[in-house]
Parts: sequence; C-alpha cells; structure tokens
Amino acid sequence: MTMRPARRPPVIARDNAPPPDTSAQHSQYALPLAKEERLWFCVYLPNLPLEACGPGDKDLAVIEEQQGVHRVLLASDHARAAGVLPGQSPNAALALLPTLTLEERSVIREQQVLELLATWLEQFSSFVCVAGPDVLLLEIAGSLRLFGGLKSLRRQVAKGLEAQGFGASLAIAPTPLAATWLARGRRRACIREPANVMAALRNLPLSCLDWPPTVLESLAGMGITDVGDCLRLPREGFARRFGVKRLLQLDRALGHLPDPRNSWRAPERFCADFEMTEEQSDRELLLTICHELLHAHEQFLLSRQLGTQRLLFTFFHLKAKATSLPLGGARADRAAGHWYELLRLRFEKLVLPEPVIAIRLRGGTTQALNGTSGRLAFDGRAPREHYYSMSQLAERLAARIGNESVHGVNAVADHRPQYAWSTRDLFAARAVDALARVRQGIERPLWLLPEPELLSTDNGYPLHQGKLRFVSGPERLETGWWDEHGIARDYYTAISPRGAGLWVFRNRDRHHGGEAAWYLHGIFG
Repeated sequence: MTMRPARRPPVIARDNAPPPDTSAQHSQYALPLAKEERLWFCVYLPNLPLEACGPGDKDLAVIEEQQGVHRVLLASDHARAAGVLPGQSPNAALALLPTLTLEERSVIREQQVLELLATWLEQFSSFVCVAGPDVLLLEIAGSLRLFGGLKSLRRQVAKGLEAQGFGASLAIAPTPLAATWLARGRRRACIREPANVMAALRNLPLSCLDWPPTVLESLAGMGITDVGDCLRLPREGFARRFGVKRLLQLDRALGHLPDPRNSWRAPERFCADFEMTEEQSDRELLLTICHELLHAHEQFLLSRQLGTQRLLFTFFHLKAKATSLPLGGARADRAAGHWYELLRLRFEKLVLPEPVIAIRLRGGTTQALNGTSGRLAFDGRAPREHYYSMSQLAERLAARIGNESVHGVNAVADHRPQYAWSTRDLFAARAVDALARVRQGIERPLWLLPEPELLSTDNGYPLHQGKLRFVSGPERLETGWWDEHGIARDYYTAISPRGAGLWVFRNRDRHHGGEAAWYLHGIFG
C-alpha cells in the first residue's frame, strides 16, 4: 500500500459574531444605498470533498451515507473514465475499478482545508470570508493596485490554487452574493459596475442560489427556472409564498440592500498536522514532512511579519505515547531553512519507540520580527551569502549537546564580581533583549577565576610572569557588609610582561580575616 498523506489542517479559527439581521420591511424598498465601492472575488470549490483527501491517488472516490446507504459522492477523473459515477454503491464502483480507493467523507477535514486556504488567501486581501462549506470570498477593491490590476490578481490566485491541487470556479462582482452565484454557475464573470449585475444574473439557473429543494420544486412547477424569472414576479406575492428571506437575498445580490460579512482571521499561534494513511519508519521521509510543515509555518509568520523562538514537533504513534521534540532559538526567526537545520541536528539523536502515524507542528509565542538590511557590493565583491552569528552558534551547540549544556548570562545587581552575574535560559522568550540590558561602560573580564589567586610581590608591587604594569584603577569595591561574604578591595586593570590583560585587586578587608595582599581575579580576552 502506498502512502497517501491527507491535507494538513491549519489551526481552527475562532468563532465570529453573526452578522446583524436586516428587517423584512426593508425588502419593500429596492433603492440603491450610497456606499463605498466594493469588489468581491469568489472562490468556489465544487470538488472540495475529493481534494481534501490529498493528492497522489488517481483511483479515488469519496463516499457518503445517504438515507442509511453509502453512495459515491465524487470520483477522480481516472475513476470517472472507468465508469465510476456519483450515486453508485461502493460495490458497483469497485466492480468497475478494483483498484479504487474509497474514502469516507469528512466534513471536519473539509473545514480544516477551507481554513488553510483562507489563511493562504489573506496575502491577497485583508478581508477574507468563509461564506459556506465550499465558498471563500475576498474583498479586493483595495488590492488591485498592489497586485498589478484585476487580471493579474485573478491570475495569481488561479495559479496558486492550481499549484495546491484545487480546481476552483472563480467569479468577481460588486456584491458577495452575485459573485457567489456566478461562481456556482461556473460563469467566468468579471463585473465591476453595479449596473451590470442584473444582466449577468438573469440567465443563472436557480440551482446556483443554494435554496431549499422544496422551494426550487415549487418554482419549477410554476415555470420559474432562472433568476430573471424570479425578478419578474410580484414582490409581495413572492415574499408571502416563498419567504421574505429569498426576496432579501435577491435584493442583496443586486446591491439594493447591504450584505454585511464577517472577516475570517487565523489565530496568532500556528498549529498544523500531517496525517498518514499508514505507519512510517523512514526517517528521511519524516524529515521531508517536517520540512513541509516548516514551510507552512514560515508562510503563516510571513503574512503577519512575526517570528518565534520556540517550536514543538509531536510524533504520534499507534500504540506508544507521543514523542515530543522541542526546538529553541536564541533569536526570534521564521525561516524554514533555519529551523530545519536545527531539526536535523536534534532528529539524529531522537529515539522513536514505534513507527509514526501523524506529525504535529505547534508554534510558540510570536514576537515582532525586525528586518535586516542587505549589503551592497560597492567594491565589486559579492556579499557573503551565509553569515552565522553567535546566537546561531549557540543554537547549533544546544542542538548537539543539549539545552542544559549551553547557557546565557544575566547581570545581577551586586557589586561583588563573583555575585554580579547568573546563568539564564538562552532560549527563553526575549532572551536577546535581556542581554542588551547588561550594564555598559564597566570593564569586566569574561574569565573569572573560581577563587582569587594570591600573587607574589616585590617591595609591595604585584608580580605575575614579571612585574605588572597598571592600566587603570583603582576601582574600590566595599560591599556585602550585611552578610558573611563582605569585601573591601581596590581593583586594577594590569598588563603582564607577556601582554596578557589581567584584573587584579588589593585586599583591604582585615576584619574578615583577609590579608593586605595582591590577588589575580580575572583574565581579559
């Protein structure tokens, strides 16, 4: 059996408040309202139940329970060519095509894929609406100049959907309902003027309006087959017989009444799953899947200009407990390549108790991400393509030897050198900002000896590989009188005859048993 991965579901969007209802009495006034120009782009996905199952299987059919009996709902092109048609029983479909894969329809999976597409469409518009189980709407009036005009925007959306394996019917109109009905009617319409909406809708069959079957049957019995026939009926009689809601929809589609919509917003924390149809132990394949999830995570953060310092991969098994693999960065980042390098280093030592059936990637708390300026080659030499900072070195070391072996440094409000610092988690949120708050203007060596080393003297002058030459000082530290570790010292920066920078002090604390002698406490790099 070959693996056929399912589509990765995005995080579930939070619920939005329902749109305000419009009173029925407004339907009696078919007067256009003054409003700003709007242009709606509808993406209708008629094959979403089939496409949500994922690419890679040409012999595929989606079945659904209808009145207690399973029937074929949709079939792939190859399966249809073999005679598999909607409405057939699974046994009849398998008789026609024995290699056919039957997939139970999952409304939850379709909703997750629809939200994934809504997240992707946010790059084209700030207003994306999930208008139905297979319909997405974009308000694009303010996006035309940014994407090079209406034709260019439509072409980019169509190519992006095709690249992801979705066959969509696209339509553009001044009202959301008009765009939706035209897309359902498979009309490649692009209407910009509100005055042209009625002419475009007249010949649409009523099946595009998503009205209840009982209403469509009653209208068909009267000889009403398209939208134009409905518009010619008396308004009061139509509302009384078929409901005011239908009349309101016609008025909203023509732009005579406002049609408020809710803007869909993806959550600020990323979470995506990759489910497999069978258990997998191939570590290279698992890394490839993780890389794909990281690309989706990068696009999620890129559209929001955010970064994160933590990621969590979870590998699910059929019987064993899930295996977690956390990743941490010293700086907030969103690049998939950066996180993938750290993942490969950690994945080499990861022990998986059983084959993997699903993988989940959950992003950490997001932060504002500061951009970096590029480098211009004024001297004719190309700038370096790869530049590894100290933070990247720390991340690689932690991935190799573990987070517990790599620490950062925090300044502590204490004048005693041995107590003026403490270790910290290098991968904690805002860790880099903490480094920037370390006191500036005070010279301290990075290498402090565990215990000060007593120096020999020559007529009271300190010696270390010869006679020392003082560069700066004294810096008098007299503190800690409130505990048993009080000090009274005069610190100097000195240079040895061999050129080493030393941090020495003269002890002045005789009350705590100290001697009036010279000590070496630190070495400068």
